[in-house]
Amino acid sequence: MARHLITSALPYINGIKHLGNLVGSQLPADLYARYLRGRGHQVLFLCATDEHGTPAEIAAQKAGKPVADYCAELHAVQAGLARDYGLSFDHYGRSSSPQNHALTQHFAGVLADNGLISEVSETQMYSPEDGRFLPDRYIEGTCPNCGFDSARGDQCDNCTKQLDPVDLIEPHSTISGATNLEMRETKHLFLRQSGMRDQLAEWIESKTDWPILTTSIAKKWLFDGDGLKDRGITRDLDWGVPVKKGTEDWPGMEGKVFYVWFDAPIEYIACAQEWVDAGKGEEWESWWRTDKGADDVTYTQFMGKDNVPFHTLTFPATLLGSGEPWKMVDYIKSFNYLNYDGGQFSTSRGRGVFMDQALEILPADYWRWWLLSHAPENADAEFTWENFQSSVNKDLADVLGNFVSRVTKFCRSKFGETVPTGGEAGPDEAALIEELETRLRAYERHLDAIDIRKAAAELRAIWVAGNEYLQKAAPWSTFKEDETRAAGQIRFGLNLIRLYAVISAPFLPETAGRMFSALNTLDTRWPDSAADALQALPPGHGFSVPDNLFAKISDEQRAEWQTRFAGTRD
Repeated sequence: MARHLITSALPYINGIKHLGNLVGSQLPADLYARYLRGRGHQVLFLCATDEHGTPAEIAAQKAGKPVADYCAELHAVQAGLARDYGLSFDHYGRSSSPQNHALTQHFAGVLADNGLISEVSETQMYSPEDGRFLPDRYIEGTCPNCGFDSARGDQCDNCTKQLDPVDLIEPHSTISGATNLEMRETKHLFLRQSGMRDQLAEWIESKTDWPILTTSIAKKWLFDGDGLKDRGITRDLDWGVPVKKGTEDWPGMEGKVFYVWFDAPIEYIACAQEWVDAGKGEEWESWWRTDKGADDVTYTQFMGKDNVPFHTLTFPATLLGSGEPWKMVDYIKSFNYLNYDGGQFSTSRGRGVFMDQALEILPADYWRWWLLSHAPENADAEFTWENFQSSVNKDLADVLGNFVSRVTKFCRSKFGETVPTGGEAGPDEAALIEELETRLRAYERHLDAIDIRKAAAELRAIWVAGNEYLQKAAPWSTFKEDETRAAGQIRFGLNLIRLYAVISAPFLPETAGRMFSALNTLDTRWPDSAADALQALPPGHGFSVPDNLFAKISDEQRAEWQTRFAGTRD
């Protein structure tokens, strides 16, 4: 049994997330965590709401609520939606936790002691109309690199280029819309990333198995132009982790907080502390400190491509620069963007189908299947209602759901609600077992490699193989000539349903649970071999016929939803 630490990029607290956010980090991370647990491994799966920084302040201001109250409310909403989608976090924490405050201040102190933090006096955008310095995300303008007209002051969402507010063309305040911005002097702390470039480059170069998307973005930031720059890690904000050097005040930094992208990744570690403090686990250090046993942990991170620079450079610089024995990430699975009907999903602009809206019309497993089987791994993907309808109808209803329905209903009508006795496996069953053995091992290889679309395709092929067997065996016809042989065929089919429940659970946990319940079994063991798995339910074992697992989407429903979700959230 191996030990696996899995973290999903922290969703911002500023509202309910859209389907693109879901498939960009949390959902594939859950798939991997569920698969590893199914194989018998020990897993610690962590996530949290990212609650600091400008997005939280802006969202709270729009909601007319104190920012702390707003964050507490939205954390509960996001945690509830995570449960509704079957996301199996061991702990879903908060970056505003006392644990994260203390740990962020600790890292700042040790980095300063190691000469990796400098105090820099700089000029910064000030809005006389707003009466304040404007943090990066309170400033928007046109990106000088790609021309995107809504680039933020820290990064362009379109081309992912790191920016400073002064780089923007025609910048304006997102608070008031003011354009009469001016530069004034202020003092901030900078993480001296440039002094760690060689160490970071050597570390990244050693990750030869990482996705090209991950390493290409990291190397672009490392080597393009002037190379890796020092990064400001403080902001003039009221909401955040107060700037301290460990437990001591930091002279000259009064009234400032740490930059959200400095404290947010540290929450991964703090989240494990929260997990222990909540009484859910023990010895968080054995997962995070190599001097406490974490050297045998495999650590995998999941994120969208816009988060890659901070996870490959800033957070590693923090851990390495501390000189302390922290567990470094072993593998970063990054994703491209999922677009929506010819445009982009956007939380800030309310465009696309959001997690709560999706569940209003269909259960979570419908969305889990489509999103994972179309995960934007190698290129941007696009959600269309036509494709969604086709995938649900053909994959879930016609293949998996149809197989379960035909087998259980036929057995009930001819043999009752028990696994029938009699009939031995013949050539047809032997051929299917051989095919399933090959496909199961391929399915495992794809999941081990976190090749999600390939795994989904292999899983569907396994479902199809069962349908092809059932069609060829035709127990409804066999029954007329040889009831015993038909009994063996249908017993084989019932055991296929259990096998499908086991291996489909990472993708479709709620559906798998319904299948296990109908089969009246708690035997969820991952198959050592196809042959053994297909004998798990013995003759005489009772079962019930489940309700239809998946309803087809009609053309009328699709048209209604296309109109209802025309691209803008109310």
